[in-house]
Amino acid sequence: MGWGGGRVLRDRNVLFYLSGVVVSGFGSSAMALAAGVWAKSLTGSDSLAALTTFCVWAPILFGPLIGTLADRARRRPLLIWTNLGMAAVLLPLLTVHSSDQIWILFAVLIVYGTSSVLLDAAEAALVATAVPERLRGDFNGLRMTANEGMKLVAPLLGAFLFVQFGGTAVALLDAFTFVFAAIAFALIRVSEPVPHPAKAQRWSAQAVEGIRYLRHHPVLWRLVLAGAATMGVAGLNGASVYAVVDTGLHRPPAFAGVLYAAQGIGSVVIGLFAGALLRRMPERVFAAAGIILFAVGVALRVIPSEPVVLLASAMIGAGLPCVLIAALTAVQRESPDNLLGRVAATANTLLYAPNAVALAAGAGLLVVVDHRVLLLVAGAAAAIAAIGCLLGSRGRTPVAATDLGESDRVENQDSEDVTS
Repeated sequence: MGWGGGRVLRDRNVLFYLSGVVVSGFGSSAMALAAGVWAKSLTGSDSLAALTTFCVWAPILFGPLIGTLADRARRRPLLIWTNLGMAAVLLPLLTVHSSDQIWILFAVLIVYGTSSVLLDAAEAALVATAVPERLRGDFNGLRMTANEGMKLVAPLLGAFLFVQFGGTAVALLDAFTFVFAAIAFALIRVSEPVPHPAKAQRWSAQAVEGIRYLRHHPVLWRLVLAGAATMGVAGLNGASVYAVVDTGLHRPPAFAGVLYAAQGIGSVVIGLFAGALLRRMPERVFAAAGIILFAVGVALRVIPSEPVVLLASAMIGAGLPCVLIAALTAVQRESPDNLLGRVAATANTLLYAPNAVALAAGAGLLVVVDHRVLLLVAGAAAAIAAIGCLLGSRGRTPVAATDLGESDRVENQDSEDVTS
């Protein structure tokens, strides 16, 4: 099958790119945990602690609009200055020492979440320019491996720093990682033309162009819909994890960390081999196989056995990233450069927003529904998503790049094209 990771890491641009993403992701993972603990320690409120996560995730709902900026500027300078800007934005957190100043934390986290959406869109677009097409599957897999690996280590460091030195230490660490990422992106060698967006075109019209392209592309739309459904199921699965630990396994809540670790290991492993697998099969087949693995893992969690549940967690970790890697790789290949930032941001919104919604819905459903029933239904729903990913999409063709970029066509397009 051939592992392409070695070839990927020999590419100079890939090496600097991954270095920036990994280090920045390390800081972000540490900050994600510390923010909630910080809010809880200052206010004593569980709801305010939970609100920190909402502040980071909420901007993804505006992905199509935020992603427009990634198509209005050269991506490498945008990544450099955005990372440097975030390092500066984190500095006000050094003044947060009491509950009266908690608003500063929330304000910073909203900017944090907005910049994350922008960085993801610009990074996806830059990959299409800086990374050869034959290496993108391997690259996206390695990036997933690196991100999941950071999630296994960074929260522990974040918790240690917070306990020993307080939240300001975590903020400084995160600021340093943003500066490191900016330097790494500055070292990438890539030739980018200066974009020339239509001056009369509104931001909303430009955002719609990305939505339209994604909606009318048979390959991308099917992959993104399957991914959105799977991430929704993942939200239901995530909401039930403490019920599995408590009611199913009769273990203390802290045992959930063991399950998350097993899930992370599964994600790390699949990321290493994603590129090789994508060279052997179409993206939709790779995605569907991963979703099936994920579905089986979710269903197996109903069995009250620690070895089975640990295996199920590893299966979930290995299966879930497949559709995300496949969708991102397809977006980078199929989207025209002048739309790539918007298409990537729109895809990310559709992929990740259902997870947050389903987490909240799952928490409510667990009050009235046995967690085993919820998991079995979730597993079945994921299996249906896998089937939908494999089914063809006839009678629909991609929107040609030449049909986009004209504000009058976008604004006069039948609303059914956007909302159907």
